[in-house]
Amino acid sequence: MTDQRGIAVTLIGFSGPKRWVWLSIVLWGIGVAVGIVILLRYSNVPGAPAEPPAEWPAAAPVALSPRHSTLLVFVHPQCPCSRASIGELARIIAFCKDQVDTTVFFEVPPGAPAGFERGDLWNSAAAIPTIRVVADRNAAAARRFGARTSGQTLLYDRSGRLAFNGGITAFRGHSGDNDGRDAIVALLRGEKPRHRATPVFGCALFGES
Repeated sequence: MTDQRGIAVTLIGFSGPKRWVWLSIVLWGIGVAVGIVILLRYSNVPGAPAEPPAEWPAAAPVALSPRHSTLLVFVHPQCPCSRASIGELARIIAFCKDQVDTTVFFEVPPGAPAGFERGDLWNSAAAIPTIRVVADRNAAAARRFGARTSGQTLLYDRSGRLAFNGGITAFRGHSGDNDGRDAIVALLRGEKPRHRATPVFGCALFGES
């Protein structure tokens, strides 16, 4: 690998405009490398974890399903990372739509204009068969269930016990195989999951940093 001294020697061999061209290429390469490192670090940093109740809470904004497990997903409608979460949710429903009742809550912050929540993410979620999409005004449902990061997913069994708490993507905005999706599908099929909690990769809900 060429070290800095080697680069300097190489540049000395050029004069005038050529030297500036090579210097620009070197600086561009360094900038690209730094950008990739920053992006990878960002992609791998999870959001704030949820603190959900271990048992289905009283006065919950939706009813616990009496026949199936109940799946809750909390989304900020302007979080680009959550597009992958909606895609993974669609896969879960494709595998297990007859074993779960699902609600996706879209945050509507105070003072938001009418229709704030009804963007591409809302439309994508609403297109998934069997699920219910709800506007979560002032993040009341998210706060009730301790959700703090967009993409937060909770699964409660028929008795109201928390069975899974986490995210359903492996990285920010990354679709594909992940522990969260595998855990939920396993639980809905009556199998033992490898994990019952996973990191959540997404934007903050209700203005948290």
